[in-house]
Amino acid sequence: MKFRFIAVLLLTASLLVSGCAENNQDEENGAQPAGRVVIGTKLFQESYITAHMVSLLLEEQGYETEVKENLGGTLVNYEALKKGDIQSYIEYTGTIYSQILKKPPLEEWDPSVVYNESEQGILESDGIVIAARLGFEDAYAIAVDREWAESRGISRISDLEPYASEMSVGTDPEFSTREDGLPQLARVYGFSFKNYNSMAPGIMYEAIKNEEVDAISAYTTDTRNDLYELKVLEDDKHALPPYDAVVLVTETFAEENPEAMETLSQLNGRIDQDTMRRLNGEYDIEGRKAREIARDFLIDEGLISA
Repeated sequence: MKFRFIAVLLLTASLLVSGCAENNQDEENGAQPAGRVVIGTKLFQESYITAHMVSLLLEEQGYETEVKENLGGTLVNYEALKKGDIQSYIEYTGTIYSQILKKPPLEEWDPSVVYNESEQGILESDGIVIAARLGFEDAYAIAVDREWAESRGISRISDLEPYASEMSVGTDPEFSTREDGLPQLARVYGFSFKNYNSMAPGIMYEAIKNEEVDAISAYTTDTRNDLYELKVLEDDKHALPPYDAVVLVTETFAEENPEAMETLSQLNGRIDQDTMRRLNGEYDIEGRKAREIARDFLIDEGLISA
């Protein structure tokens, strides 16, 4: 019995040593999980699709990810990022410049200036890093019914001046009050609309389709502009800033996850405006899920395996 007991002890010790050696070897080979990344989104399809691109790219590198669709607007996502509740989300340079950094409008909007000041500003003030510049701009715009506009020769925002005092505008939850939205249009163009109704983007588009409002704060990459036969008006006085899409992460995440940063950099310049509009159309018109759209795009681009 004594010998049997000693044999069991030796076997147990051997297994423990073997297990420790295996664990150490796994760690040296990088076999341990890469970590967990939570990605926030805003309240519209483009934000879902691009967030799932980030998610799928990181999953390909061994990360566990979660996409929180409809987390909220700009400040909700940005605060969540600063607090570490999420590790990434997609933002737009004009929004960073005017809403997050509270910088005054430029006399003439220059996309490069807005990008550089946004990049430097969020890094210095909040330790937030731009991981990728996706390649497309999704700008705010004023859109009206196409037939109504063409019958009156309206193609620019300036052309609305004789009609604005009788027009109701549907806006997303931010555009009506943010400094680079309706207040900026009123300052630059010198006229205001009769009233505005703030609503979720999907409801906003349905509202103009159903003639419940006369104009909306449209998105330039949204396929519903064509689907609902809307006329996107030229911002002829350049009131609205450029809105280049960028992937944000914290500086801490960037320093601790160089592999993830290298992976996300593959999205640099990868999506032009026509491509993003097409992907949005797959969501809005074809009813496809955001993750499926993102996956097919990344496979087609050779960024993830099928």
